[in-house]
Amino acid sequence: MPGSSGVNVEGSCGALCRTLVSQNGLQRDTADISQSVLYTSLMGLLLVADNKEPLTVGSGRVGLRNIGNTCFLNAVVQCLSHTCVLRNYCLLKSYKHEKFSKEEAKLMDSFSQVLSGLWDVREGDTVVNPRQFYSVFKEVVPYFSGYSQQDAQEFLRFLLDKLHTEINRRPYVKRTGKEPQQQYVRFRISEEANAMWKKHLERDDSIIADLFSGQLRSSLHCSVCSHYSNTFDVFCDLSLPIPKRSSAGEVTLQECLDLFSQEEKLDKENSPMCERCSRRTECTKRLSIQRFPQVIVIHLNRFTTSRWSISKSTVYVSFPLKNLDLGPYGPVDCGPVLYDLYAICNHAGTVNMGHYTACCLDQSGWCFYNDSRCSATSITESQLQTNQAYVLFYQRTSS
Repeated sequence: MPGSSGVNVEGSCGALCRTLVSQNGLQRDTADISQSVLYTSLMGLLLVADNKEPLTVGSGRVGLRNIGNTCFLNAVVQCLSHTCVLRNYCLLKSYKHEKFSKEEAKLMDSFSQVLSGLWDVREGDTVVNPRQFYSVFKEVVPYFSGYSQQDAQEFLRFLLDKLHTEINRRPYVKRTGKEPQQQYVRFRISEEANAMWKKHLERDDSIIADLFSGQLRSSLHCSVCSHYSNTFDVFCDLSLPIPKRSSAGEVTLQECLDLFSQEEKLDKENSPMCERCSRRTECTKRLSIQRFPQVIVIHLNRFTTSRWSISKSTVYVSFPLKNLDLGPYGPVDCGPVLYDLYAICNHAGTVNMGHYTACCLDQSGWCFYNDSRCSATSITESQLQTNQAYVLFYQRTSS
């Protein structure tokens, strides 16, 4: 800049980051979700400043080898690989500088290694082999041992949970017995929700929580005494029911969200104890989003289990690529809460004979990933809308 005195900006950035993340700077013990994201961002800036070079990545248009019915793994990893904040965090290995968990981060190391191969600037290889990563994952989650086809959304849940456990910033504290339920009857709903969220962050705090964790509110209304009670639960994805239609029918994502959040009547046998009546009564239940995550993962529940079998819904669900507004499903008068789509995990076929693929957005447009193959040219937005869409990844916009 004209008139500047030639200050070393890179050195100043590093010094500022060190100051803010020191014990006298940003205090982790009182951090909420916004502070956690800030902390992670500052650690990334510090690492970049120390490396003297900005983080550079390749195109990301690299396939993953199928090593035996692992299309479910390949599709999910491609979607997570295009979650930019998580990708950069893994490539910079920021977790090595901030983790407090006593566990060795073997899974995070192997996951980061796969992402390094996918985003290698040299792009010497067009296919990355995830064998080492999958081997480590199966050690952590033996349920996935063998070579049978697995469910992508189930794999995603296990993966995020285990990654979080390894890199949890909070020291591990062994908890014995059931923790006493705290009462917040004198608090407003927002105060009660914030208290529960703070308690959650006191023991669960990682880049996974920063990005994917949100808070659901379950509201119960007793039909006898008209008492309202609320419970708050942390979620990392929303599993949405699909309204029933004929095979040629079409529904929208908004209709799925409406069905998820609509009031449900509970009889005495299925209802919890009313706090005021001190007995089970007929009541109504409604779900809403109390706290919105930075990345919201929406699972379209296409598989339903009956007493004798599992069936798959092939109903076409249309979804917005930009400006998905989840505000109507949040607290009253919260205003618009907008999200943009950046990745899709698709499922083709039947319950017993299926195949997973992914569509991900990068700087060049939308790319289609089918195990080791990825499209040479970008696919159109209209090609994204199919009845195979299974898991949608949305990033919250700055607005």
